[in-house]
Amino acid sequence: MKKIVLIEDETSVVSFIKKGLQEKGYEVSVAFDGRTGVSLVQENDFDLVILDIMLPEMNGLDVCKEIRKTNKHVPILFLTALGSSENIVLGLESGGDDYLVKPFKFIELVARVKSLLRRSVSTVPEVEEEEEYHQYIFKFSDLTVNDYTKKVTRGSEEISLTSTEYKLLMYFLNNPEKVISRAEILDAVWGVNYELGTNVVDVYVNYLRKKIDNHDDKKLIHTVIGMGYVMKKP
Repeated sequence: MKKIVLIEDETSVVSFIKKGLQEKGYEVSVAFDGRTGVSLVQENDFDLVILDIMLPEMNGLDVCKEIRKTNKHVPILFLTALGSSENIVLGLESGGDDYLVKPFKFIELVARVKSLLRRSVSTVPEVEEEEEYHQYIFKFSDLTVNDYTKKVTRGSEEISLTSTEYKLLMYFLNNPEKVISRAEILDAVWGVNYELGTNVVDVYVNYLRKKIDNHDDKKLIHTVIGMGYVMKKP
């Protein structure tokens, strides 16, 4: 049974979400303020965090940042009544993986939950034989990804990625030199039907670029105007 923590202070919303998710077979814990939510996540092994932005004690953006200090991989889904692009970007920049604007339909919440749980990279596979370990190593130029430990390095620098950034990077690594459209990236990384007008792909590609392409003369991810993106060697 997948374990979800819901950090939300509106009792009606808590009741609605908790009841619905439990009926879907999930185990749901609840925190009604930000500080309690941080403590719960730090003290337990959850598969998913559902996090409101407007919270007492500590707002959701700060909660997310605090969680990311010790847990880089647990998926975080923001719930927000603040649906502007600026607020959504702030949530993603703080370490969130996805967002859902209130009010929302429960069926949409379930779709986002399932998508995040499917692409969660919090659990690493068991490897019994040393010689099998190499299959988890991906190299591209001076970038190395260990898909067993989820460690990412470029040159000698270790790079910390959120679960969504990691998923995006792995998609690029599995499609080197291929021009990939935004629609293809949405389908592969998010796994649900987003509105085609959303800029979530561009936002996350920019996040990834800032972390792995910090040298102007050695960029790996390139924009192909009118078509999408491509990962190619400098």
